[in-house]
Amino acid sequence: MLPHLTTLWRPMRRATSVLLSLTALGLNAPATVASAAGADSAPGSHCARLERITVPGAERQQADCLEELTTAGTVESGHTDPADWAGLTPKDLATPAGVPGIQIDGYFPDTSTTNTNHGWNHDAQFVIRLPDRWNGGLVVAGTPGNREQYANDRAIADWVLSRGYAYAATDKGNTGLAFHRDGDRPGDAIAEWNTRLTQLTRAARAVVTQRYRRPPARALATGMSNGGYLVRWQLENHPELYDGGVDWEGTLWRADGPNLFTFLPSALRHYPVYAAGGSDAGRAGRAMHVAGYPAGSEFLWPYHHKAYWDLTQRLYREEIDPGFDGPAEAGTPYCVPGSPACDADYDYASSPAEAHRAVERIALTGRIGKPLITVHGTLDVLLPISQDSDVYARMVRRAGRGELYRYYRIEGGTHTDSLADTFPDRLRPLVPCHRSAFTALEEWLASSQRPPAGRTVSRPATADAATLLTMCPLSR
Repeated sequence: MLPHLTTLWRPMRRATSVLLSLTALGLNAPATVASAAGADSAPGSHCARLERITVPGAERQQADCLEELTTAGTVESGHTDPADWAGLTPKDLATPAGVPGIQIDGYFPDTSTTNTNHGWNHDAQFVIRLPDRWNGGLVVAGTPGNREQYANDRAIADWVLSRGYAYAATDKGNTGLAFHRDGDRPGDAIAEWNTRLTQLTRAARAVVTQRYRRPPARALATGMSNGGYLVRWQLENHPELYDGGVDWEGTLWRADGPNLFTFLPSALRHYPVYAAGGSDAGRAGRAMHVAGYPAGSEFLWPYHHKAYWDLTQRLYREEIDPGFDGPAEAGTPYCVPGSPACDADYDYASSPAEAHRAVERIALTGRIGKPLITVHGTLDVLLPISQDSDVYARMVRRAGRGELYRYYRIEGGTHTDSLADTFPDRLRPLVPCHRSAFTALEEWLASSQRPPAGRTVSRPATADAATLLTMCPLSR
């Protein structure tokens, strides 16, 4: 969930551009700067119809004809931002190549300015990629944490593009450490994430139709962490836009809990006591387990205490309950329990009604309207599985939508795949499990062949790191 610094747009290489701006010159129609492919080019030819593509509703767009749409080429050409996906994937994850096509970058009208990519200083940025060799499908993704639109490039975009899908992603409308400043009332910033993904999906479907002269035969939503939350929300609220989705450890929001605020304060209170050792360490460790942090995950606690728990609690609490710390913004880092307005003491159950209403606005129900597959690691200590996907699976079943759902608990998986490089003997990366789930969804939609029954996917005791990086069978 941690945000990061981003770099400015780097100069384009080996790309032909079409730049459209509806506002820069006060014009009511797009201004064409340059063009590449002929208007009557065949749909399968390189960058065909580039100059005819217009993203509906976009305030600005820039279309480029690229020899490579995956990170094998976009890092060098400047059509991605490596800082955006840093730390999300294992270092040895293979990078596919050989995917020429069109990339469109741009933004929808918005008033916030946290996203500095391209020097635009404008939120609601998006990226749409259209491979020359198209399989007829579209994948739409929301980003994890508070990252920007390129965050899924290594984990998701590279792979789906190599399989022929068109791909679109959004920055969700606000980014970075100050995302909670966006909006006028508590919960506005997170609520915008949902509307921005809906907006992008509608626009991307139209763009695909313009480029290939027919609408997508299949549209799939996917994403990790906050992006997984967006998949759940979209399939609950706008199932008409999608054929299905894959949720990778999505964040759970429920007005009555569990949610971030029902377990993160416990970690902030009890972990320092546990780490200090002494007579109270055992009690503190048991309290961590009760809060949802699984036994056997203790080796991951120091890193998450340093990098995730405190910052996540303070930033999201500021978004939902800004009055807790008065005029201060996002509390006091690593405050001592008992000190004034300390997030380690935050009690969501007794928080004001306004905070509960803010969560209710973004809450999930489990009433999915299209097939959904969830994968979640059993050693996730940012979104503990017992407080998140275990609960969501029960919500789906209670809502009577169990026939549309499959849930795989991945033994040894944790929230951030790069940690598998640090602890290869204890963890497994989730990226191959996501890919297994994605292909299972494809088969489910294509042939009505239902995926294997939901279960806990064991971590093979004898598998080496290379095998775990490429294989994750969901069946027994």
